[in-house]
Amino acid sequence: MGQNQILLIILGMIIIGVTITVAITLVQENAITANRDSMASDLLNLSARAMQYYSSPAANGGGGHSFVGLTADAAGMAKLVSTAFSHNGNGEYTISSAGTAGQVVLQGTGNAFLSNGTLPVITCTVTPSGNIVTIIN
Repeated sequence: MGQNQILLIILGMIIIGVTITVAITLVQENAITANRDSMASDLLNLSARAMQYYSSPAANGGGGHSFVGLTADAAGMAKLVSTAFSHNGNGEYTISSAGTAGQVVLQGTGNAFLSNGTLPVITCTVTPSGNIVTIIN
């Protein structure tokens, strides 16, 4: 083979290697984005359940216009969802800040590792007037 042919083969191999690397990176980023989207959806579902708890009378097992009963432990989460939902294929969900009269903070930790080796974390602050979803990382 001539020197030009060898250089063309090497150049082709470099282009293929770069293309494969870019494709792997895009697939990983897509997995992280999909995981965050799924977690945000689950947190919005949990926030709707927290609002339902807030609106229900205390005599019926609700909060009676308070989030106080939603404690930052398994017992607090059990008032919203089953154990199967609090740890599903999208991530793990907890009450990160115990409920007060005016708000409760829910947190989701994903299962798709970020490039820095951590897991994505999203919080949802639920108030009587609505909720705010915040992407931590």
